[in-house]
Amino acid sequence: MTQLKDKIAIITGAGGGFGEGIAAAYVKEGAKVIVADINGTAAQRVASALGAQASPFTCDVTQKAQVQALVQHCVATFGAPDIVVNNAGTTHKNRPMLEVDEATFDKVFAVNVKSIYHMTHAILPLMRQKGGGVILNIGSVAGIRPRPGLSWYNASKGAVNLLSKSMAVELGPEKIRVNAICPVMGVTGLFEDFMGLPDTPQNRAKFIATIPMGRFATPTDVAAASVFLASDAAEFFTGIEFPVDGGRTI
Repeated sequence: MTQLKDKIAIITGAGGGFGEGIAAAYVKEGAKVIVADINGTAAQRVASALGAQASPFTCDVTQKAQVQALVQHCVATFGAPDIVVNNAGTTHKNRPMLEVDEATFDKVFAVNVKSIYHMTHAILPLMRQKGGGVILNIGSVAGIRPRPGLSWYNASKGAVNLLSKSMAVELGPEKIRVNAICPVMGVTGLFEDFMGLPDTPQNRAKFIATIPMGRFATPTDVAAASVFLASDAAEFFTGIEFPVDGGRTI
């Protein structure tokens, strides 16, 4: 039995990494998925591999008009969304906080936080019309147990984690569930920026040593949490920070 049969989902940042993993898992579980990414070629690649249940869309999540167009594309292609996964994210390079320039700070908060503001404005009226829905925000263990050198990124993910709880409280009576999924570092396109070091076995070992289960997060790990929290089995789960971290936050 498929856990997301006939559900309609929008996933941002789905052209690679965790987002691609979530998209693949959702299609496998019976959902129809809009694969959104700022890199249109990447979105097309993922959607093509997933077949008729997936449709690509090029979107810069920091731009209100583009987010609205993304949601309109979803409605026109598959129908109003049941699930939205706000996965698109970015970081600054691991470095002392005063070495991060203002433009980079603004971009981190625009991509990681303001994008959720834009998406919520676009999808909430549709979910209210449907009588419920699921919003998953990809936060981070950085917003729970921060690493040095990533202060502004940590702050942005702390905002995502707390925002998810606040949204859950406000929207719970309308049967709209909101949860934050909080992965530990994964070997994605942002990996070297998170480390602030070259990607060598020695440098990886330093970070793996902080994770009790001895490895980084994978797209499969994050996808498993995303499937469960979007499914009817999780109908009483809202406002939680769901660490996918091999024990990092203990």
